[in-house]
Amino acid sequence: MKNSTYILFCALALGTVLGNESCVSSKKYKAANASIASLRSQNRELNSNIDNLRDRLQLMESANNSAAQEIQDKESTINAKQSELASKQAEITSQQEKLRTLQELIDRQKTKTDALKNKMAEALKGFSANQLTVSQKNGKVYVSLQESLLFPSGSAVVNAEGKTALSKLAEVLNANPEINIGVEGHTDSIPIRLKFEDNWALSVARATSIVRILIKDYAVDPTRIIASGRSQFFPVAANGNPEGRAQNRRTEIILEPKLDELLNLIESQ
Repeated sequence: MKNSTYILFCALALGTVLGNESCVSSKKYKAANASIASLRSQNRELNSNIDNLRDRLQLMESANNSAAQEIQDKESTINAKQSELASKQAEITSQQEKLRTLQELIDRQKTKTDALKNKMAEALKGFSANQLTVSQKNGKVYVSLQESLLFPSGSAVVNAEGKTALSKLAEVLNANPEINIGVEGHTDSIPIRLKFEDNWALSVARATSIVRILIKDYAVDPTRIIASGRSQFFPVAANGNPEGRAQNRRTEIILEPKLDELLNLIESQ
């Protein structure tokens, strides 16, 4: 009896222990499953976040690449503009230098023309204003010799006083070989009826007569001279009265410093 009671007691104790162990294992199992489910949920959330971050990263990389390309394009445009600007600046500098050189040449030509006018006026100061005038315009010196100083009426033969004036003029020309010389004959509007066919012929004959004297008598270089006749078509006064016609009957010696440097500079533009 005593042994049976002991066995029963042991059985009850063992049942209690096993019952308690079964309860503990069930709770741990449920807790573990809940933990696993939570971890799985967190994992899904993390994976979703990772996917979102990857999408955002791709968008950012795309935007960054687009911005980098835009910056590169703008830098290329800026570099091209800077190169163009530098080229334009170099061109402007070159043009400014040419303009400065051109202005220096023009100023030098004007100085030469001023000096030539003064020399010619000094050489011819012994003649009165109604015989000749010395003036300056358009970069040239004009020595206007009246018919009364040079020729008898209707004639192309230079008289003695005219040759004296030409000799003084030739001295200045020979002392300034860089001067180009134009000789222009002019008449009034009264038709010529004697030796010459018309006023054209008379104006040309008077110009060439003066050129011959300058060349043959006073050794002026013929390559520097151009002779021409303008007839009645470039008057300096009205032909309606004797005084005006007398002013129009003239021969003009037109003097111009040679413009070789100036022309060379212009042609090089």
